[in-house]
Amino acid sequence: MKMAAPGLRHGMRRLLEVSAALGRVCRAYSTSQAFAEVLRLPRRQLTKLVYPLQDLEQHLAPDARSDLCLRVFDPSLEDLARAESFFTASPRNRIEYLSSAVRLDHAPDLPRPEVCFIGRSNVGKSSLIKALFSLAPEVEVRVSQKPGHTKKMNFFKVGKYFTLVDMPGYGYRAPEDFVDMVETYLKERRNLKRTFLLVDSVVGITKTDNIAIEMCEEFALPYVMVLTKTDKSSKGHLLKQVLQIQKFVNMQTQGCFPQLFPVSAVTHSGIHLLKCFIANITGNLDSQLPV
Repeated sequence: MKMAAPGLRHGMRRLLEVSAALGRVCRAYSTSQAFAEVLRLPRRQLTKLVYPLQDLEQHLAPDARSDLCLRVFDPSLEDLARAESFFTASPRNRIEYLSSAVRLDHAPDLPRPEVCFIGRSNVGKSSLIKALFSLAPEVEVRVSQKPGHTKKMNFFKVGKYFTLVDMPGYGYRAPEDFVDMVETYLKERRNLKRTFLLVDSVVGITKTDNIAIEMCEEFALPYVMVLTKTDKSSKGHLLKQVLQIQKFVNMQTQGCFPQLFPVSAVTHSGIHLLKCFIANITGNLDSQLPV
């Protein structure tokens, strides 16, 4: 019998390595049946769902690929499974709404790390947070078709690990005291680890987004740009937006994390990666990844 070609032997080895890794993940972290089902997807579908930037890379011309920061945050499947367990509600891991506040001195005083989500009205912020809490069905995240639904800072406890804050939307129908509320929180909240700035991937960075970006830069806040509603864009339009926004981040920001996070609250594309990033920056992964 003829020996397999070197390329084929390498491919078979790689397939066995991936299969073994998936087996280790399923054995080690069986808390999330949903994530176990993700791991059973064909490799191409798995990449599209979990690592959306890497999926987009194959559609780029070679000279454009350097504009995408694909491997800055590059967790393993084991890391993703570990992060998934933090977002899975159980009797030992309570995930719950805590309280709302219109002023910082009314906010719950919590020692655990905190992350906040901010974006313009109708960017899909509440839908994204609902997707992050999909494994905690008892947590009620109100989603409205009308822009400007969120009027207060809403605090959610994620077990003993961290607190997630849903901030009011800026722009259309923003609360009258939005500036005082949000600026005070961003400047003075001591346990705030990262601000997630949501940008609509269909329309790109707007004038009101630029004001929010300038505020984060002025306060020297570490922040991350999350591109929402990726399911509503064609592949070509999404690629164009990602490249334009990545260039903006590279050239015109100091505090923004260099990698974009494209997500869809509908298909859950990018949601697992975002969960893992949150778990990592709040210090809850056993092996810390570079951020």
